[in-house]
Amino acid sequence: MTTFLEFALSKKLQEAINEMGYEEPSPIQSTCIPLILDGKDVIGQAQTGTGKTAAFGIPLVEIAGTGRHVQSIVLLPTRELAIQVAGEMRKIAKFKRVRTLPIYGGQSIGHQIRALEQGVNIVIGTPGRVLDHLRRGTLKLDKVQTVVLDEADEMLDMGFIEDIESILQTIPAERQTLLFSATIPPEVRRLANRYMKAPEHVQMTHGEMTVPQIDQVFYKVLERTKLDSMCRVIDSEDVTLGIIFCRTKRGVDELAEALISRGYLADGLHGDLSQAQRDRVMKKFRGGEIELLVATDVAARGIDVGNVTHVVNYDIPQDTEAYVHRVGRTGRAGKRGLAITLVTPREFKLLKTIQRETKASIEGREVPSLADVAERQAEIWRDRLQSTVQEGGLGHYRALLGKLVDELDPIDLAAAALKLASAGELESEETGQYDFGDTGGAPGMVRFFVNIGRSARMGPGDMVRMISEESGIPSAAVGKIDIFEKFTFVEVEEESAPFVFEALRQARVNGYRVNLEPAKPRGMGGSSRRYGGGRQD
Repeated sequence: MTTFLEFALSKKLQEAINEMGYEEPSPIQSTCIPLILDGKDVIGQAQTGTGKTAAFGIPLVEIAGTGRHVQSIVLLPTRELAIQVAGEMRKIAKFKRVRTLPIYGGQSIGHQIRALEQGVNIVIGTPGRVLDHLRRGTLKLDKVQTVVLDEADEMLDMGFIEDIESILQTIPAERQTLLFSATIPPEVRRLANRYMKAPEHVQMTHGEMTVPQIDQVFYKVLERTKLDSMCRVIDSEDVTLGIIFCRTKRGVDELAEALISRGYLADGLHGDLSQAQRDRVMKKFRGGEIELLVATDVAARGIDVGNVTHVVNYDIPQDTEAYVHRVGRTGRAGKRGLAITLVTPREFKLLKTIQRETKASIEGREVPSLADVAERQAEIWRDRLQSTVQEGGLGHYRALLGKLVDELDPIDLAAAALKLASAGELESEETGQYDFGDTGGAPGMVRFFVNIGRSARMGPGDMVRMISEESGIPSAAVGKIDIFEKFTFVEVEEESAPFVFEALRQARVNGYRVNLEPAKPRGMGGSSRRYGGGRQD
């Protein structure tokens, strides 16, 4: 299917889909929606970010009839996911008389009971709270026609399988069962075999998770200077509208506040905001009142702003599908976009996995120096000054400066005005850099102590390979190595030393927990009496 019109959905549902900004069905929607509308059981193997909520939400709303009883129930593992899916379902059902209700722990059960008493057609809930309502008799599932098990593998990992089976046993056997899961482990397969009838298996492959219209780059950054590094990258780019992704809600709040305090037009978006707050933030973003939207993955789902020029992964996503979903926020409608990923030394292996699975070319770039940023800002200010002079209308300001020109050098006066106007942004100073001091290394090198040696089955080549793979630095940056039975001294080029330090100070190698620290100068305790051996876990 290339358009939603081909599904022959009701007019009111099509209207809701159009209002949500869906232009064409995703691969899983194209495959699953017709099967579900035909009444078939379906196993959908797909990651978050592929559009699977609408893949089952659209047909559930379409087939829902009139009445006050529960006709469909969606089970999922977490409160946050229940809220998110319920919000999506509410949008899908906006123009139909279909009532949806999320029920989950942490919210007043009295509020949920009152809502259920008024009549609900589709329940979206976590297993524990659903069971609670069943035991109280406040939720009746005897007329349920469709059951959806969403994120089944996560529910398995969280120990919900027994709860799910208890719930399924209260639902009529003559029903439609839909199961969605990123992976199909044996326990999920057993659940499907027991409770599903000749299910159609729909699997989205990595080949469908591509990002062809997006230029992708990464910057290797230090954890302690991550914010400064990102600001330099942003300052060196022509960002019209950008989305910055963080892993947590707290991270969104902290980063948005930090950006605002630095003078950026930014705001945050995450699941704890009310719908009114979300709408207000998105209105400002779409209207260009803010240039940078800081968001979590969950909050960013459903965002469809066509002129996003940049996506920044401030925190690298934990899986390939999340990466593809994030960077897909730019490069819309045939336009090219730029996806920027910040990678700390410990995350370098994860970046390699993403690059391998997407088969994408992710170009590595150096974080712009302050000199680079200052030159870029200087170009911007020169252009502004020239255009302002050409526009004219400066008579009032010339009058203000009349006496000062007689007393002060005109160049100094203009420089002072520029300093005030630019708020000092053209004279930033380096901050947060590592200073390892004198470690006894050769000139231009930093010497580290590592608490593993020959007893950990490490030779010089193994040590070079470990340092290079863990930190992402070239092997040529590793210098002299002195390996002893239980510890090692290794020298690394100064510019690479911070990345090695952050990558290896708490790593694990061959079953050993690594402790890496700057060495003391030779003759000042840098011996086996100071350093003990590695601890095996």
